[in-house]
Amino acid sequence: MSLSDERTVELMDAALDEARLAVAHDDVPVGAVIVDPDGRIVGRGHNRREVDGDPTAHAEVVAIREAAATLGTWRLDGCTLVVTLEPCTMCAGALVQSRVATLVYGADDAKAGAVVSLFDTVRDPRLPHTPAVVRGVRADESAALLRAFFADRR
Repeated sequence: MSLSDERTVELMDAALDEARLAVAHDDVPVGAVIVDPDGRIVGRGHNRREVDGDPTAHAEVVAIREAAATLGTWRLDGCTLVVTLEPCTMCAGALVQSRVATLVYGADDAKAGAVVSLFDTVRDPRLPHTPAVVRGVRADESAALLRAFFADRR
């Protein structure tokens, strides 16, 4: 599925809304949404590590779990994951394993990014699936949200 630029921005807005929800329980503001091949949102997530006490409760994993439950399958063929921050190694692996077709993300993550910053896990040809990648959508807003969160904690 190919999303229009306008729809991609709308979906990133939804992911940013999810990211803001994480702040309510003192978690890093990262948000994600997943759309099916028809463009319908089938999964939403934001970081829940603090509230759930779960180190795997990253926005992407939460959204992948919800999308799989909504669709009734672990294979998210044709789906697009839109997330505010470049996925880490765990999340990049999860989206490869779930067969997400396209990854759209906002800000790069110089400390933990596994798409361009530290690694390129999602496009490693040795893995069983290679999603398309769209980088930098609403990157400034995503980065500003993170900067504000960490500035409040210093």
